[in-house]
Amino acid sequence: MTGPPPIEVDLIVEAGTVLTMAGGPGRLDDAAVAVAGDRIVDLGPARDISARYTATRRIGDAGMIAIPGLVNAHQHLTGDRLIRSMIPDDLAPGRSISEWAVPAHAAHTGDDDELSALLSLLEAAGNGITFTVEAGTVAHPDRVLAAFEKVGVGGTLGSWGTDADGLPYAGSVDEVIDRQRDVLNLVAGHPLVCGWVTLVGHDLMSDDLVTAASDLARTVGTGLTFHLSPTAADAQSCLARTGDRPAVHLARLGALGPHVLVAHGVHLDDDEVDVLLLADTAIAYCPWAYLRLGQGVTRAGRHVEFMRRGGRVALGCDAENAGDAVDLLGAARLAAGLAKDMAGDPTSFGAFDALRLATIEGARALGMEDELGSIEPGKRADIVLVDTGGHEWIPRSPDPVLQLVWASDGRSVRHVVASGDVVVEDGVGTRVDLDHVRREAALHHSRLVRDAGLMGP
Repeated sequence: MTGPPPIEVDLIVEAGTVLTMAGGPGRLDDAAVAVAGDRIVDLGPARDISARYTATRRIGDAGMIAIPGLVNAHQHLTGDRLIRSMIPDDLAPGRSISEWAVPAHAAHTGDDDELSALLSLLEAAGNGITFTVEAGTVAHPDRVLAAFEKVGVGGTLGSWGTDADGLPYAGSVDEVIDRQRDVLNLVAGHPLVCGWVTLVGHDLMSDDLVTAASDLARTVGTGLTFHLSPTAADAQSCLARTGDRPAVHLARLGALGPHVLVAHGVHLDDDEVDVLLLADTAIAYCPWAYLRLGQGVTRAGRHVEFMRRGGRVALGCDAENAGDAVDLLGAARLAAGLAKDMAGDPTSFGAFDALRLATIEGARALGMEDELGSIEPGKRADIVLVDTGGHEWIPRSPDPVLQLVWASDGRSVRHVVASGDVVVEDGVGTRVDLDHVRREAALHHSRLVRDAGLMGP
């Protein structure tokens, strides 16, 4: 007696080890994942999956490790990429923004925005990042959306809003909120990208603006993100203006909540940590940026404490003149090392904790744990295959998470599946001509540096 015929699916992903990052043991050996459309439909022992399913395409082999697509919770896709690693790393606080970033943003054309985002997302995908929270497009969100579509990965899109004087594309509260609505309408129903309300933050948003932005996000059921206290300057400014520190002031306004993801949150006092926890507001933690910019995370950072108390924390890579590399596995390694050293306790945080921040905990911080962050049936088919044939994998450790986080980084990524499509194969993006993009980037870089009045170091 024969069994039922195999079910046809679009893709089967095979790996010697699958780290599901889901509940239970979270590890399957000699396993496979079945994908239909943009969804995971099944996973289990490779022999069983092959018996139950037939696929038009298979990728992976027994020498690879499969992990969920990584979640980058804070990435500037425009402004910095075309002047990558060009802003000097020895400037006094504030100068990198006023003398470099603002002029670069102001000089960006729509073509620059699309190319900048394309380059960032290509690098992200090549390093296993399949979902990116975009920190705010200043001028041309439609062109950034086009870059998401070209690379084939998911993320959030927003129009960077401020009603402070002297910044590019600043406006009144009504004008800024109208731009937010325009972006939400632009991506309504999009299969890869969702619209988020996105402000500059710091002390560059009035009480009326942040309240209106938070109300808009709540009303439409989406997220709100903005920068908060990467340095002590935010607290000093807010104290002078309101008499309260930033997070406490935002809580008094009713602007916080589970729909809010604040970027950074390095300089928080006890009351601020308490109000963020009470409001279930999440934090995007970008450790490389704080070290590169000397922002004091080793003295002031409380991200692990926040997480241990039930707070939602995700990892981010920030801008290409801050964290520079768009490599979340590298950020995970640094987060683990900082946690151990700052606590003076090697038992306080480990590789598995760091990998969770890059996957399922990152998804939870975005309120998207039902869609992202683990390899489970029903979730978006975002799967990364790590090649264990490189020097960093010789010899193989019995604990793949230790080796992945401490010995490896994004350069070990071999294939990437995003929403069911193979967007990186053998380390190369499948949808974009990299040689053409490289030539375009050189031309755009030269023109942007000239038009923005920037000088090299």
